[in-house]
Amino acid sequence: MTSATRRATWAKLNQLRRQKRIQSGVTIGLVLLGPILAVMTYLVFGPLDQGSRSRALQFVLMSDLIYVLLIIGLVIQRILRIITQRRQKSSGSKLHLRLTGFFSMMALIPTIMVAIFATVSINMGFEAWFSDRVQNVIGVSLSAAQAYEVEQKDALRQDTLAIAEKLFAQKRQDGSYEPENIRLALERAQQGVQRGLKKAFIIDSTGKLLLRGERSYKFDLVDPRAQELLDAVQSVIFIEDYAANELRALYYLGGFRDHYLYVTREVNGTLLALLDQTQQTARLYQQLENDRGQLLFNFGLIYLAFAVLMMMSSVLLALWFAERLSRPIGRLAGAARRVGEGQLNTQVIEEEGDDEIAQLSVYFNQMTRQLKTQRDTLLENTAQIEERRRLFDSVLSSVTSGVLGLDANGDISFANRSAERLLDWDGDQPSQPLALAVPEFGSLFDRITETGAESVQDEVRMVRSGRLENLLVRMSVRRAPNGELQGYVLAFDDVTDLVSAQRSAAWGDVARRIAHEIKNPLTPIQLSAERIKRKFTPKLTDDQDVLEQLTGVIIRQTNDLRRIVDEFSKFARMHEPEKRAEDLRELLTQAVTLQDAGQPDVHFDVTIEDGPFSAMVDATMINQALTNLIKNAGEAIQTRIEREILPQIGGVISVRMQRKDQTIQIQIADNGIGLPHDRSRLFEPYVTTRDKGTGLGLPIVKKIIEEHGGSLRLDDSEPFGDPARQGACVIVDLPTGPSDTITKITTTGDCADG
Repeated sequence: MTSATRRATWAKLNQLRRQKRIQSGVTIGLVLLGPILAVMTYLVFGPLDQGSRSRALQFVLMSDLIYVLLIIGLVIQRILRIITQRRQKSSGSKLHLRLTGFFSMMALIPTIMVAIFATVSINMGFEAWFSDRVQNVIGVSLSAAQAYEVEQKDALRQDTLAIAEKLFAQKRQDGSYEPENIRLALERAQQGVQRGLKKAFIIDSTGKLLLRGERSYKFDLVDPRAQELLDAVQSVIFIEDYAANELRALYYLGGFRDHYLYVTREVNGTLLALLDQTQQTARLYQQLENDRGQLLFNFGLIYLAFAVLMMMSSVLLALWFAERLSRPIGRLAGAARRVGEGQLNTQVIEEEGDDEIAQLSVYFNQMTRQLKTQRDTLLENTAQIEERRRLFDSVLSSVTSGVLGLDANGDISFANRSAERLLDWDGDQPSQPLALAVPEFGSLFDRITETGAESVQDEVRMVRSGRLENLLVRMSVRRAPNGELQGYVLAFDDVTDLVSAQRSAAWGDVARRIAHEIKNPLTPIQLSAERIKRKFTPKLTDDQDVLEQLTGVIIRQTNDLRRIVDEFSKFARMHEPEKRAEDLRELLTQAVTLQDAGQPDVHFDVTIEDGPFSAMVDATMINQALTNLIKNAGEAIQTRIEREILPQIGGVISVRMQRKDQTIQIQIADNGIGLPHDRSRLFEPYVTTRDKGTGLGLPIVKKIIEEHGGSLRLDDSEPFGDPARQGACVIVDLPTGPSDTITKITTTGDCADG
């Protein structure tokens, strides 16, 4: 069993070691993934110059976000675990928290300092890039290029309007539209332009060539766009073709029907193209100037992303390294604490390597195994002793006699269940002197200590729960093998029923002797008195009345003695009952009806359950017993009233009948004078609580019930009536089957139970 447990423990430790290796590998992988993602992010933003909507950029940014969230979750989880361990005061948690804080600060402080330096450096660089000198240079270059372009366009506009005016004048001169004259006027006007026009055309709104000027050929005509034709209706528009070193102008001739003047001037296209680039550069510079704060923010954001990636991976690495350092020490501290608490099967994971920490875990496991082996041997011996003690306790708990164990000072150290039941203890009695716990036993303890006897015995009468009990008590000395006094053992039995039975047997013997010795001379005495009365009465004249009175007294006393002898005879030798199937309900009802009529001042509360109550009984004897019990209840109420004990409370007799298992139970309770403490003596002849009682009723009733295989018990009734009053209760249990099949009926129910 021990080897199997040891193998299971080592298997568990090996499994934990493998799990730690996997966790360490995952942690290192996550730490290395941070710099990789940072480099990828830089490449996508920088050298690769991916657009904002490229899938590569989206993938990298999403990976960065997932990585950061994952690392933040892991870091928070580990920090919360460290804090929880610290609050629980786990072993090694304080060292773990210190190392974690130290390594985290070592990772965060350089990163924050670099971030501050980089922000200041970039801001200074931006100040140099957007200085006034750079702005002046760009402004002058842009102004020069714009001046050349404006000059060329103004000159071309003036020439175009001048040619149009000459064409209008030629039409007015001709009085009508003459195409040839208009063409000649176009050539003359083209020749008259000082700066020279390379080509001149007249076209319609569809771009069709109508007239052309000097050196203007159709294959040189570049059709304008429809939108340009529409715009030319309002004013002169310019069409730039710097690649061909040309600047064109288009103008609508309002005096002509659907005619457009389309002229071309040769310009320096390279210079004007540089103008466009200069304008683009100036606009870009202006845009950068306007977005200066946004650029700085974007840089900060990119650096923040890099910093977060690096910080998270650095913090995770710090947490992992701190755990690697503090975990073995914490495990050893926790294991040492558990060993101190008695868990000698504690084992720690043996770290790999040959350093001091790894060797310490190996030595610790060897120590705990040796301690566990020694403790198991000790526990095995203790278990044997405990098994013997439990056997001893089981035997003492099973015996019906009460047993108390006392120490040498007489304080109670042990009590079995029977002792707790007989002494009416609740099972949680503190250790206290015997004379204080059970004063009735104090005299025996004093006797055995004063006389030095090894044992003493006596019969003790004591009251418990309102009942007088007779206990046969025996006390003996308990010594060690060397003769030293260790304590005392006190055993006692409840002999109340035995004493009552002995008294009943003694009274039965006395009754038989009285019936034999007294009954025989009663008849001759009575006959002699009657003969004296008949013979001497006629002969006496003066004393005749005296003679009749004296002989009458003799005859009456003789009859009284005969009645007493008959009752003794009934008590001593009850005749065999003639049992037949009878309905106990009917017998009980008859007895109640008879007593109800004879006791008009008493209220009867009768409760009989539904169902058959048939039993094999002698109807006459059972009726006599029930009548006697109900009559006694009424006399107890009368005695209470005569003794002026709460005379204002009306008399109530409660009669109940119910079936319990194989018995029929009858309860007769009253609110009368109640029962004495020594209630067991009420079953003895001539013992009564009433002034006019003879003391033979209950003994006869008990014999009747026992002859039918039943039992009779006296108990205190539950308070009832208005107002409630506690009195006496008689519980009768009769078997439902033949009496010869029942040896004894034990009543356990209380009065009014059920």
